[in-house]
Amino acid sequence: EVQLVESGGGSVQAGGSLRLSCTASGFILDDFDMGWYRQAPGKECELVSSNSRDGTTFYAESVKGRFATSRDNAKNTVYLQMDSLKPEDTAVYYCAAAEDFQAVVVISAPTCQAAADGMDHWGKGTLVTISS
Repeated sequence: EVQLVESGGGSVQAGGSLRLSCTASGFILDDFDMGWYRQAPGKECELVSSNSRDGTTFYAESVKGRFATSRDNAKNTVYLQMDSLKPEDTAVYYCAAAEDFQAVVVISAPTCQAAADGMDHWGKGTLVTISS
């Protein structure tokens, strides 16, 4: 089955850390650019980070210096390491894959379903809750 499955979400206190994983099935992750989106209740879907095949990375200003993305091609998995978490990081986090991420990426959208339009693959999401 062709899919992306996110894991590693949960509930932690502010200042803590989480490591999200996104594992691809049915395709080779190394053939794709990868991105992480998130959406909190009442907020737009936001591009958090991207990890392109050429090694280029992007981070939203709100997470720069706190989050880091990486790949393990042997495990067909991309990661999002999240440190110094804040309550405003609370959201459902989604991973997405595109053969040409630059051609289809949007920085924000009303919903992550809208952001997924044009992407080749999109996960179901994992919930991250940060308490004060």
